[in-house]
Amino acid sequence: MSELSLAYIFQHQQLLVDDQFQLPKVEKLAGDLSFQSGDQVIARDLYIEESIPEGYQLVPIRQLISQWTKSQFEQASRALQLLEWRRNHKFCSHCGTETQVHPTEYAMVCPACRYHQYPRLQPCIITVITRGEDEILLAKNAKNKGDMYGLIAGFVEVGETLEQAVQRETLEEVGIHIDNIQYLSSQPWPFPSNLMIAFKAEYVSGDIVLQEDEISDAQFFKFDQLPQIPFAGSIAHAMIQHVIHASKMPT
Repeated sequence: MSELSLAYIFQHQQLLVDDQFQLPKVEKLAGDLSFQSGDQVIARDLYIEESIPEGYQLVPIRQLISQWTKSQFEQASRALQLLEWRRNHKFCSHCGTETQVHPTEYAMVCPACRYHQYPRLQPCIITVITRGEDEILLAKNAKNKGDMYGLIAGFVEVGETLEQAVQRETLEEVGIHIDNIQYLSSQPWPFPSNLMIAFKAEYVSGDIVLQEDEISDAQFFKFDQLPQIPFAGSIAHAMIQHVIHASKMPT
């Protein structure tokens, strides 16, 4: 009998775990994706037509942020992103030939033209903006139907620095000018394959003018009068706690 492997088994953004949020151990299959610890840790897709094993359930990976340690969530995030990359690169983007999995690298290789397709990350900036000694800018995403307020965030565009992206996204989404932009931390974010790069900045001027297709509301809130904010484990939550309570940012 072959040695069992710890398995990250995903169906879209949901992960297979037991009622204690523990991963299953399974026999490794030919199509499984091995990573980090070799054959002892694998990742695979659970297709819609496949049944869920008895004693297990599919849980949204976001829910596990508050249940797992940082390293556990990061490994699950890595597994999810690698599976997403492999699904999206089954054919060569140069010539259309069906690709093959590289035996030792994270690469999908075209047997015809030998083009290698590697995993790609999408860099995103996220910014906590303060005004004076006791105010923080929080914004509600237009697609969010709940009451949660978060931070200004967006994708880095081609040809701009991270700091330029911070300034541009802030001006586009809420119409204000900022300065004293400082790097804080970063977090892999598998929705679907982002790297969140955190900054803090200070308000300089301007009235809040919403980019209504992105932001439904934005206000400066007093530190002791916050609305509902992102959940613990997210980098947005850590950033808010950092500016309000001077807590250390995760590394």
